[in-house]
Amino acid sequence: MLDFFRNHKRLMMFMLILVIVPGLGFVGIQGFRGFFDESANVASVNGHKITRVAYDDAMRQQLDRARQMLGAQFDMKSFDTPERRKEMLDGLIEQRVLADETQRLHLTASDDAVRRTLLSDPVISSLKNPDGSIDVNRYKELLAMQGMTPDQYDERVRYTLATQQLPGSIEGSAFTSKTLAQHLTDLSEQQREVQSLAFNPHDYASKVQPTDAQLQAYYDAHRNDFATPATASIQYLVLSPATLAAAIQPGDADLKKYYDENIAHYQTAPQMRASLILVSVAPNASAADKTAAKQKADALLAQVKAHPDDFGKIAEQSSQDPASASKGGDLGYFGPKMMAGGPAFDDAAFKLKKDEISDVVTTDVGYLILKATDVKPSVTQPFDTVKDAIAKDLTAQMAAKQFSDDSDGFTSLVYEKAKSLQPAADKYKLQIQTATVTPQPNTGLPPTSPLNNPKFLSAVFANDSAQARNNTQAIDVGSNTLIAAHVTDFKPAAVPPLDVVKDAVRQKVIAVQADEMAHKDGVAKLAELQKSNATTGFAAPVKVSRNDAQGLPPAALSAIYKANGQKLPAYVGVDLGDDGYAIYRVNAVLPGAPIDPQRLTAAQQQIAQVEAQSEMTAYIDALRARSKVKFYGSLDAGQPGGDQ
Repeated sequence: MLDFFRNHKRLMMFMLILVIVPGLGFVGIQGFRGFFDESANVASVNGHKITRVAYDDAMRQQLDRARQMLGAQFDMKSFDTPERRKEMLDGLIEQRVLADETQRLHLTASDDAVRRTLLSDPVISSLKNPDGSIDVNRYKELLAMQGMTPDQYDERVRYTLATQQLPGSIEGSAFTSKTLAQHLTDLSEQQREVQSLAFNPHDYASKVQPTDAQLQAYYDAHRNDFATPATASIQYLVLSPATLAAAIQPGDADLKKYYDENIAHYQTAPQMRASLILVSVAPNASAADKTAAKQKADALLAQVKAHPDDFGKIAEQSSQDPASASKGGDLGYFGPKMMAGGPAFDDAAFKLKKDEISDVVTTDVGYLILKATDVKPSVTQPFDTVKDAIAKDLTAQMAAKQFSDDSDGFTSLVYEKAKSLQPAADKYKLQIQTATVTPQPNTGLPPTSPLNNPKFLSAVFANDSAQARNNTQAIDVGSNTLIAAHVTDFKPAAVPPLDVVKDAVRQKVIAVQADEMAHKDGVAKLAELQKSNATTGFAAPVKVSRNDAQGLPPAALSAIYKANGQKLPAYVGVDLGDDGYAIYRVNAVLPGAPIDPQRLTAAQQQIAQVEAQSEMTAYIDALRARSKVKFYGSLDAGQPGGDQ
């Protein structure tokens, strides 16, 4: 069917006109346009659109990071919530208002700052040759895989550095006095001697004898707690470059052709080692200063031409480049575009033969004299050495192209042959796999498994798939991966009758009633103790602090430190949820151990960081308040759009 649409575009366009044009009479031009305006955006900031694609990508990256961090403990429900979605959109809006302010203030980053940032990147550092230079070809290949050129990546780094300047200046200006740090640290180290008296629900469980009526009432009120989830047994196909690569085996002729066409990838860039004499010139230097500098450079050139063996000594005495002058002008090994001085430097340097001295070179940093001390020409790796790597790269490229070519056809075929995946498996040489899934992701599978994709699971459990037993659509789960499924068996969610789950219901009722009894006795005991100041029944005293809770739950520690330390002993009661109730007797307030100067300095820095974050939040809020923020549509059902 989809192939019919593609092959009869002109006919389909005429049919669409017949449908759409009369419709304009009913909804009006303006109403019709409303179906399309801003449909691809979630918000705008000062006219800059935040696209739904950008929002979805950011949300997906956040979920992927959460899956990787939490593994089997990852729960999609707790992350994909309206609150989380709003937080994500707020974050994108804050990035945009900060970028707008950066642009308004004309902030940027220097070429030197960009270069230092690039060289500090661990990935780029891994591309270094043994002599310390960067493998430029591998660097370009790495960026090409991300769809970027070196210039584009430089600009991305420059943009990032520019937008970091405002937060950096705010964080750098934050200050906390040593007195405040000392006071807060003393409070954090303060100890309290406490005794506990626990009312554990387990101790009451034997006293609970629920009646059949109570079991029935609890079951009726909590039926969904005992429901078994829907399950689907499925066959599925995965179309991706990885699944297609298994059937691709490029021949030797293909490998040799690829090698010849991409010979530059297998050539090392020329390298050289040189020594430098620099006569620097300030960018705003006068014509007279430039003339004087040029005359000085000419004199130094005459000197090194007359005594070439003394180049290092002359550089040490006269060069104005501090980094190399102390080493006799030695710059070490470098490749093209790696040194300051721009094209003029490279043009002069890479023309030199070993031991040859250049003329005076005019650059944007001043006047240079270069002496080549070693020259390494470009080296081409033999075909046999790189054959296996080429086979891997070419297979990946061919698989990626085949995926691009096959994705539409695969999508059409699983839709048109809706009762079986076998035609698609045969045509695209894919293996039909089987699995049993539920509507919720399986924590036992890798976080990146396509079987855990929410869109895919939703498609599997749609009526057309689960009940009518038609193939699902080919679902795009990201990373150039399509997955389609066919349900072979479906079991809907069901609530077992009370007789089947009666034991489980009884345990729930016992737990609830035991917990209620523990809480009731705990509250009564607390009232009694606050009148009598008794100590009987309490555990042995322990010393706790905010930094060392001695195993006490956070709620208990919070209550203990809220007790009035001037009126001791003090009693506090704490609701511990399913763990019952506990009473804590605060006997004494004790000073903490003395803080050494190093820890105090660290505390001062940490408090300053908290203050800086608070100031940064206030600054971003102020920027947002004076920005024009508009929302389109909704992130979830029921959230209206509008201006802010």
